[in-house]
Amino acid sequence: MSFIKICVLAVIQGLCELLPVSSSAHVVVAEKLMGLDPTSPETTFLLVMLHTGTMFAVIFYFRRVWTRDFFESKQVFTESLKVVAAATAVTGVFGLALKFLIEKIFLGGMEHAEIELIFGNLALVSASLAVVGVLIIFSGLASRRKEKMADAISFKSGIAIGAVQGVCLPFRGFSRSGATISTGLLLGVSRLRVESFSFALAVVLTPPVVLRELLRLLRARHSATLDAGALAGLFYPGLVGMALSFLAGLVALKWLSSWLEHDRWHLFGVYCLFAAGVVFGLHLHGF
Repeated sequence: MSFIKICVLAVIQGLCELLPVSSSAHVVVAEKLMGLDPTSPETTFLLVMLHTGTMFAVIFYFRRVWTRDFFESKQVFTESLKVVAAATAVTGVFGLALKFLIEKIFLGGMEHAEIELIFGNLALVSASLAVVGVLIIFSGLASRRKEKMADAISFKSGIAIGAVQGVCLPFRGFSRSGATISTGLLLGVSRLRVESFSFALAVVLTPPVVLRELLRLLRARHSATLDAGALAGLFYPGLVGMALSFLAGLVALKWLSSWLEHDRWHLFGVYCLFAAGVVFGLHLHGF
């Protein structure tokens, strides 16, 4: 993989990962247009590095907000930890259940069936983008009619947001941030609070996802399907890509916060519907 392609993917990943437009959908399309295989271990290894860059961007951007929201006192920290832990547990249950259904039932007839095999399906990516686009538009317009929004995440709201996050995991195009923030808005949570909570869940979720991809790489190497030389060649350029995804992530977070504060959330949904049409068109043309 060329250095230019790595930089392109880093910028796309950094911007779209933290905007509610699905980084995975944009990355998959970009990979296909550049002649890359979205399901290959080498590509997923690079994305692991880029995801790590955006995770550090989230931590840096929200460090003061989280200090206020989660560490104000011992009681606040304890209650927040319970909600985050419960939401993450529910995410795991829903995500693993869907993974099992997809691999054992929908892909059951295939040898070495893995959920990654559906990541390059542009028809599915298009449908996922359309669904999350409608959800974002609906939640954005519905939140306008609410006179008062809650400034705290209740246990029940956290569980609901965690469940929606779990549904997003297997589907490229189903934006995690778009779905979780929209769910919070529909439940009556204030924009800034649900944004903070959504990305706190992302930081908790990212390390297990990274670990899973690294284990997949090790399995591929053990089965001799992994090009170790190509993997080593990606490491140092990948570090540059990580830095670029970090910087792009900071830009995306500032953009996201601004549009949430100025009641433009629904416009992200309009974009998702447009993107769904473009991706479906690419699918029809054989990409």
